[in-house]
Amino acid sequence: MKRISLLLITSIVVFAACNSSTPKEEKPKPGIYTSLEVGWTIKIPQGFQSLSKSRIEANMQKGKEALNKVAEGKVETDGAINLVNFQKNQFNSLFALIESCEDQERFLRNNQKVRKLIFDTYTNQEIKVDTLSGREEIAGQTFNTFYIKIYGPSGEVLMNQIMFNQFIRGYDFGVNINYNNETDKQTLLNAFKNSTFDK
Repeated sequence: MKRISLLLITSIVVFAACNSSTPKEEKPKPGIYTSLEVGWTIKIPQGFQSLSKSRIEANMQKGKEALNKVAEGKVETDGAINLVNFQKNQFNSLFALIESCEDQERFLRNNQKVRKLIFDTYTNQEIKVDTLSGREEIAGQTFNTFYIKIYGPSGEVLMNQIMFNQFIRGYDFGVNINYNNETDKQTLLNAFKNSTFDK
């Protein structure tokens, strides 16, 4: 089986979250999510709701099927742990996952390969995309970023994705933001930018 990094897992399901595993976590107050693994807390914005477990599982299966069409060997995604998934609708959402990672060097090596596979996965489904890589500081952490613009059949922009990932406490920690309008983009980005990491 071929293991696929978290960056890829978070990208290939256009409208969804990716795993239904339950991580160790504190019982949050309504609207607040905390991950003990990476020491991260985020406030869920008003108007956004968590995805159901069955929806997350269905999206994970769809993503694995798409990946298997372009990846060499069977895709294994069982190591990914879903942290939090919330959405306003199918086009505007945030989801976060972690996956255990041996070291930061391996984490960095995988990023370039995975970005190509993301592009190939979309284009294999005859979905036109534009991509851009970068880095951005969020809540005191410097994240790798991967911007994806997804086009519809008539050439209109259907949706945008911003993928953030970083090596934190022995985990590949990833956050994926999907949006199709500037208002929801800013709401989701502000939620992530105002999140906190334990010192």
